[in-house]
Amino acid sequence: MGKKEVKTNAMRMLDGQKIAYEYETYECDEFADGIQVADMLGLEHRLVYKTLVTVGKSGSYYVFVIPIEEEIDFKKAARAVGEKSLSMLPLKELTKVTGYVRGGCTSVGMKKAYPTVIDSSAKELPYLYVSGGRLGMQLRLSPEDLRKAAGAEYADVTV
Repeated sequence: MGKKEVKTNAMRMLDGQKIAYEYETYECDEFADGIQVADMLGLEHRLVYKTLVTVGKSGSYYVFVIPIEEEIDFKKAARAVGEKSLSMLPLKELTKVTGYVRGGCTSVGMKKAYPTVIDSSAKELPYLYVSGGRLGMQLRLSPEDLRKAAGAEYADVTV
């Protein structure tokens, strides 16, 4: 019997919404940043996005999907979600809040649907890569499909 394909929560959510995607897997036992992942898979850096989880001054959580070579601009990001200020979610709280581990966190299929913003640079791309919901997996889909699946908005949120 063949090895069963392992579906992540993100993949199940995309399947449920009938959203087309492809996925790639790679050997990964521990956290690798997006640039390392892109290099391992031979992907153009501009096509690979990372998922950041933040907490607002109000205590609410917000998700930002930005290019791997960029940094989040906390002032722009806070404005985009109507917060006074934002900070990164402490790493020790990531799995509890999202259901995902560092390096496997993606904006689709989190424990709860948090307000999500995709950097507006994604709108120009034919497709992008984001984490597939576990270490060692990347999903490839159109920015618009990611926006729909994550219930996201576009905004300029990078430095």
